[in-house]
Amino acid sequence: MKKLVTGILSLAVVAGLGAGMVLAQESGEHKEGAAAEEHGGTPHFPIKHPAQEKWSFAGPFGHYDKGQLQRGLKVYTEVCSACHSMNLVSFRTLEGLGYSEGQVKAFAANYEVQDGPNADGEMFTRKALPSDHFPSPFPNKEAAAAANNGAAPPDFSLIAKARGIERGFPQFLIDMIPIVGGYQEGGPDYIHALLNGYQDPPAGVEVAEGTHYNPYFANAAALAMAKPLSDDQVTYDDGSPQTVEQYSHDVAAFLMWAAEPHLEERKRTGFMVMVFLLIFTGLIYLTKKSVYANKEH
Repeated sequence: MKKLVTGILSLAVVAGLGAGMVLAQESGEHKEGAAAEEHGGTPHFPIKHPAQEKWSFAGPFGHYDKGQLQRGLKVYTEVCSACHSMNLVSFRTLEGLGYSEGQVKAFAANYEVQDGPNADGEMFTRKALPSDHFPSPFPNKEAAAAANNGAAPPDFSLIAKARGIERGFPQFLIDMIPIVGGYQEGGPDYIHALLNGYQDPPAGVEVAEGTHYNPYFANAAALAMAKPLSDDQVTYDDGSPQTVEQYSHDVAAFLMWAAEPHLEERKRTGFMVMVFLLIFTGLIYLTKKSVYANKEH
């Protein structure tokens, strides 16, 4: 027993030392980053971390707000789609936003896609069908890069799952706790912060020509994309505020849906599995008590 207690204490000491080393390392990294930035070295990006926003799909019982998703689709189609593709998203999935089959067909018909070859062996264009995917605004990556200062705009199909800022220790441990739903909103938080983060560079900070200062950008202090949104740029039919704040919140939610359209189903399934496991555990415990009730210990 004494050896067991000693072993547990030793493990606790080791764990404590490990946590202390991690915290010290992170503190050192932040100090080094600030010092490097001050002396013209390589700073750690982003300069500012995104705030944790409130999303309807957060938590173990989260769900998508279909009205918000429809507004986000409107922002994407009227603003973002001029540069960014969504090659992995088909039009028919828009029924998940609350649209009818007829509305989806009408929406898809606004686009033209390339098809073929025909009987003469030539490619041709036609109106899109619900089974088609959102077409790219450029014929290929090279054309996209040539039109955007040498950098092709990223595809938006999975951008909300591919982007996110590390929250560090010990927050990342809390983020993994299933009972609070786990933290899965890092991508939307980042997109929202980036779209709202354009500002003039502070005194003494110079940005390269053709780039725009944004302290929330994950890779540098400035990015090539100019501020894409402005107030009253997109007209909402439901009376929602027509502000950059609202636009960015709506399009970030829509991009989260595009990246994970089955989120609600996954959460329902996960909840049922957890309930089943709890019931199964209770039955196992009662069976064990019943089987060994008359056994000598």
